[in-house]
Amino acid sequence: MKAKKFTKETILEIGLETNKSNNFDVGDTIKVAQKIIEGDKERLQYFEGFVVGKHDHGMASTFTVRKLGANGIFVERIFPLYSPIIDSISFVRKGKVRRAKLYYMRDRIGKAANVKERVLTREQKELQQKKSES
Repeated sequence: MKAKKFTKETILEIGLETNKSNNFDVGDTIKVAQKIIEGDKERLQYFEGFVVGKHDHGMASTFTVRKLGANGIFVERIFPLYSPIIDSISFVRKGKVRRAKLYYMRDRIGKAANVKERVLTREQKELQQKKSES
């Protein structure tokens, strides 16, 4: 059976969480904690970067994260959303973007390769809190 055919009910029956902090969008900076097993020890390794794209395909949902690595080289990684390897996804900051996929960022260098932060006014923050409460 293909992973796309799983429904929310079958995901719950399998025992996976419905979302591991799925409150991020494209352009947001997130920190993904993944479990690394080395021999008999297990540790967490963090991958922090901005989200380039999200693909919602039910159980096979993925998201792509891009970070600045050593020597100014960008590194992209595709994470499956419902993977048991992912321990947690923490939100760092909101990005100011106008597209659903940020593949054009691959051609940019220097300051242009960064996503600007979206700063909210006090009134906008209050409206967001009211929406989240109701």
